[in-house]
Amino acid sequence: MSPAAFRRHLVQSFASLATGVPLFRPGASLPGSSAPLLGAPPPPDGRRGPPAQRGLRGSLRMSIVEGMFAEVFTACAGATVLTAWAIALKLGPFLVGVMTALPFFAQFVQFPAAWLTLCFGHRRVALTAVCLSRLVMLPLALLPWLKLSLPEQQHLLLTVAGLSALLGVVGNNAWVAWMGELVPRAVRGRFFGKRTALTTLMGTGASLSAGLLMDRLRKLDGVGLALPLLALAACVMGIITTLMMAAQHDPAPPGSSPRLELKAALLPWKDDGARRVLLYQVAWNAAVGVSAPFFALHSLQNLKMTFVIMALHAAAVAGVRVLTASMWGRAIDRLGAQPVLMACSLGISVIPLLWLLPSAGTLWPLLFDVLLAGSLWSGHGLAIFALPLTVAPRRGRPFYLAAFATAGGLAYAGAAALGGALAARLPQQFMLGGHLWANLHVLFVVSAVARMGAAFLAARVNEPGAATARTVGQVVERLLPRLRPALREARAPDVRP
Repeated sequence: MSPAAFRRHLVQSFASLATGVPLFRPGASLPGSSAPLLGAPPPPDGRRGPPAQRGLRGSLRMSIVEGMFAEVFTACAGATVLTAWAIALKLGPFLVGVMTALPFFAQFVQFPAAWLTLCFGHRRVALTAVCLSRLVMLPLALLPWLKLSLPEQQHLLLTVAGLSALLGVVGNNAWVAWMGELVPRAVRGRFFGKRTALTTLMGTGASLSAGLLMDRLRKLDGVGLALPLLALAACVMGIITTLMMAAQHDPAPPGSSPRLELKAALLPWKDDGARRVLLYQVAWNAAVGVSAPFFALHSLQNLKMTFVIMALHAAAVAGVRVLTASMWGRAIDRLGAQPVLMACSLGISVIPLLWLLPSAGTLWPLLFDVLLAGSLWSGHGLAIFALPLTVAPRRGRPFYLAAFATAGGLAYAGAAALGGALAARLPQQFMLGGHLWANLHVLFVVSAVARMGAAFLAARVNEPGAATARTVGQVVERLLPRLRPALREARAPDVRP
């Protein structure tokens, strides 16, 4: 591949990833909560939007810069850092699962968040909620100087994580609607492709820097100095990003927001096609939630990984995810989202089992995790956001999307809490079949089996106009056209005497 062709492929990958998979910030309480502009009301069919205002270019440039600084906040207050806080404050597996599941449990405020956005305006709600969701880290920055007992410190950490998650959902709902009004439809792919590329680079550098700081200043016991410094940096980034967001204008004229109709909230539950997607979302998120909160804990406690190595692993997964996004995007355009969703779900079912292989001195099996997780989660993310858009009608679409996010988030949260309770009841290490196992290994096995079962629920999803796949053979035949003659020959009856 020539350098020009590679650059073109890379840019197309960023654009595909950006239009199908959400940016984590600003305001997003978790990766994958809602796709960019997914919640924004689509413009009327056949009509052009209003002409670009004078401040549009400046607002778009500021949005890119704000997104880059928001990634610094994520590096200082994201899941890895919160897991480090949990270990420092001796939370235990159950409370770690609860804390990690809080952003998903917070999805139950999707409908109230939509109501706030409609009542008070996109820009006002986004600025307020996003700012508060980032400044709420301030008590953690002051924790070493607060005279609190260990249980009180644990409660403070859970309270901060919960408030940040709730405010993040509200802020993300408003921000997505705001960006839907601000970014013209004709340039959305290019804009979010560029924004994704730059924020990914900034996020990788910030994560590595945060990892180096925690490795250098980390104490074997107690909070230490690194974690409060990162919490203070997160608050500073919260102020900076809020000022940058305030410099962006809201092009929606007063009174242009759609009217909130409570009856429309019941539409997803009456639609058979939507119910099938909801069933898959619940089963899949529960299967993932049993184990997902504990990979970082397993990496730190059992595999003895440094924060830098964890940041490099995450950066490698993100790189593979970006490079494979355009391939999955073309497959979805050609075949539909349902075959891609089923194929990626089946492949992702194997990933937890890969984490049974590495040990504290043998981390090379995680290279397979980088390749599989990066490529398969890329396709899964694109498919799971393209599918609801196809299933949901234009009328009432925001309520369909809110229903999907709420059902999936609550299922993930409940499963994560259940997984933490199970790990807490098991011995931290035990012998089985002549091998030493950790309690978290049990969660990985349970998650792999549950993911496999949930993957077959994708076969029941009906996608209008798609080359629907009901069996594994049909999935392979759809995605690998060159194997179609061989598969047909294998299925043909033998008529020889």
